[in-house]
Amino acid sequence: MSGATGVESKAVSARRREILDYVLENGGAQIEELVERFSTSRMTIHRDLHALSEQGLVRKVHGGVTMLASGVMETSVVHRLRRASREKQAIARVATNFIKAGDIIALDDSTTSRILSENLPSGMPLTVLTNSMGIATQLAGMRDISLICLGGKYHPRFDAFLGILCEQGTKSLRANTLFMSVSAVRDLGAYHQEQEIVKCKMALMEIVDRRILMIDSQKFDVTALNRLANLSDFDVVITDSGVSESQKNRMLDAGINLHVAPLDDTPPASRSVPL
Repeated sequence: MSGATGVESKAVSARRREILDYVLENGGAQIEELVERFSTSRMTIHRDLHALSEQGLVRKVHGGVTMLASGVMETSVVHRLRRASREKQAIARVATNFIKAGDIIALDDSTTSRILSENLPSGMPLTVLTNSMGIATQLAGMRDISLICLGGKYHPRFDAFLGILCEQGTKSLRANTLFMSVSAVRDLGAYHQEQEIVKCKMALMEIVDRRILMIDSQKFDVTALNRLANLSDFDVVITDSGVSESQKNRMLDAGINLHVAPLDDTPPASRSVPL
């Protein structure tokens, strides 16, 4: 009996960590959304959220849960970097194939873009525009990188600069390619939980010749509040081979220029568009 109880306790702890990661990624969630995502009952989700709330990790609101604007929540970037890290690394490796010497590239505040910044080809002269403090710190002082930081109000929760100053500064520039990510993809639409972040991403989308969306397979068929764009608004969509066949085929059938990054020894999808 005690062994069974121990296994159950580990399962509960694991589920609560996953719920916390999901809320950190999206800024909040609805009860029904969590019930569907974690395939459990409303009562179980309520118990999980109550436990997380008691630990001071989230704030329960009517019908759902949100993040706390506290020092604990400033670790959200770390949580997001750990989430789907293998998938993001694979996506970043494919994304580097779209970069050539002399390019002006824009990187949004997403953790996938941060991982891409760590994988930029060495010795290749580039100009990089970003509103991410983490990316700016990563690239600062690199000999071949001309770094332009987009200003605005700094938000520790996202480790990024946001707001009207960031948007206005962005619109005064021009770049070759934007690499960006979102919180969720559903029904061939790209979504993000935070409206202020959506505005900055939209501003970046307006100043580039080519838009590349990097989206790991765990973000499909989940929900976030604000619609950013249709997948067809992007010139390239990169995901990983963990994406379901139905999702992959749906994108390809819709004419999406899809590239599937292999995970480990998984071969590239045969229907993806050649690089």
